[in-house]
Amino acid sequence: MDSKKTDEIVNVLIYMGSYKSKLPIRDILIRGFQSGALLGISTVLAYTVAIQSSMYFLGALAFPVGFAIIILIGYELVTSNFAIVPMSVMDGQSTLKDLLHSWVWAFTGNLIGSIFFGMLFFVYITQLGRNYDHDIIDKIIHVAQDKTLAYKSLGSIGLVIVFTKAFLCNWMVTMGGVMGTVSTSTIGRIVALWLPIFLFFALGLEHSVVNMFVIPTAILLKAEITISDWWLWNQIPATLGNIVGGVLMTAIPLYLTFKKKAHH
Repeated sequence: MDSKKTDEIVNVLIYMGSYKSKLPIRDILIRGFQSGALLGISTVLAYTVAIQSSMYFLGALAFPVGFAIIILIGYELVTSNFAIVPMSVMDGQSTLKDLLHSWVWAFTGNLIGSIFFGMLFFVYITQLGRNYDHDIIDKIIHVAQDKTLAYKSLGSIGLVIVFTKAFLCNWMVTMGGVMGTVSTSTIGRIVALWLPIFLFFALGLEHSVVNMFVIPTAILLKAEITISDWWLWNQIPATLGNIVGGVLMTAIPLYLTFKKKAHH
């Protein structure tokens, strides 16, 4: 049996949270950069599969490839850290200052990596701005507009919707991080983490790091979206929803119900 009991998993997550919260800025930025770029690549893969197969379901099935790489290597993904680091804080292994250190620099690294890959994607898909006639370009622009202008048109209701979708999204994403620790085998970890990540993408929920790639890339591709549209109608409320979802739906329930058993 290569599976772990949940109380053992919680102890591992607490240790991981403590370790991640005390990493040097350089390490968080480098690892965060890699995570942002990998999720951008996975998003392009998912959209490509969905377009070629005419089945969004298959695209969602392909998307977790990048997340699996991130978890197996141990890179920094801020949305996973929205649950893992708070568990360490609740256990007294990390401080709030450590938590902010982890979140701020992982967010920054993810953002830089996402935009970097978006720029590379722009170079090769448009032939340096010479050709915009691609289905994948139309897809990214359409998705980005749905993630910004559609919410903007609804006003405050749009903010509630994006926050709610981000809340639900990071419940699944943080569970993906948890599921990546349930086994001692590589295959077991990949299969386990694949499930919740597939769920969030298939349901079209709001993941702040994926959006760091999709929306600025759409802007590069001449979508009628402004920087303020990106941040005010998606990035900020989506990030806040991701934080609340990760803490309330993953970190607190797991710690309260399984950490107690680990003490016996």
